[in-house]
Amino acid sequence: MPRITLASPVGPLWLEERHDALVALGWGEDETIPPPGAGALAATPLLAEAALQLAAYFAGARQGFDLPLAPGGTDHQARVWAALREIPFGRTESYGALAARVGSSARSVGTACGRNPLPILIPCHRVLAAAGAAGGYSGRGGLETKRRLLALEGVPLPGETLSLF
Repeated sequence: MPRITLASPVGPLWLEERHDALVALGWGEDETIPPPGAGALAATPLLAEAALQLAAYFAGARQGFDLPLAPGGTDHQARVWAALREIPFGRTESYGALAARVGSSARSVGTACGRNPLPILIPCHRVLAAAGAAGGYSGRGGLETKRRLLALEGVPLPGETLSLF
């Protein structure tokens, strides 16, 4: 399965592709991470495009992703992940509101968010707990990473000032 690693403002990221679709994005240390601006970043055209789109997102030049995704998961998870992709850049939604949209419970939505194999690309960081509290985040760095991704999108959490990386 083709895989690349790349540097990002939220730490080193890796991406995996299977059958011409992205199947996983995660955080991890890898000695093969090229420095920013280095030459060939990817083993396949799709991974190269994903790296370019992520770099543009982190640079503030892109608000969404146009990539084939195949996250797998249960029917419930697929519904939640599809609903996550409908939350616009710079906006948030509560676990409860998202649960109402997909006919589920807030706890089940939170579990699906925690099992999201393509965070950032499927923007689970845009889902907040009741009253705008951060809730949780499964990516490396937990809530700090969630805060940084939301700050990149211009969304400070209640009681916080906006600070970019």
